Amino acid sequence: MNKSKIIISEHIIRDKLPIIRSQGWDVTEAKIRDTLLNPKWTGISPYNQPTAMSLIDENYILRVVYHKNGDIIFAVTIIVTKRGRYESTK
Repeated sequence: MNKSKIIISEHIIRDKLPIIRSQGWDVTEAKIRDTLLNPKWTGISPYNQPTAMSLIDENYILRVVYHKNGDIIFAVTIIVTKRGRYESTK
C-alpha cells in the first residue's frame, strides 16, 4: 500500500476544478489522487516537472503535474487533453 501523503494545490481546487467541471468533465479530488498513485502513463512537463496521467474517457486524458518530496506528493495543476500526445511517454 502506498503511504504517500497527497496535497492538492489551492490552484487546482479554486481555479482548475471549477473550469474543468464547467466544461462537462467529472474530475474529482479522488480522481486526481488515484491518477497520482496509479498512473496509466508518466512523463515530464515542459518545465521539467513530473506528470501522472490517466484516462477520462476513450478520447481524453487527465494530466496531473506534481512535485514529490519524500513521501509527500504535491499536485501543482491539472490539464484535460486529447489522447495521442502524451500517453506514450511511459
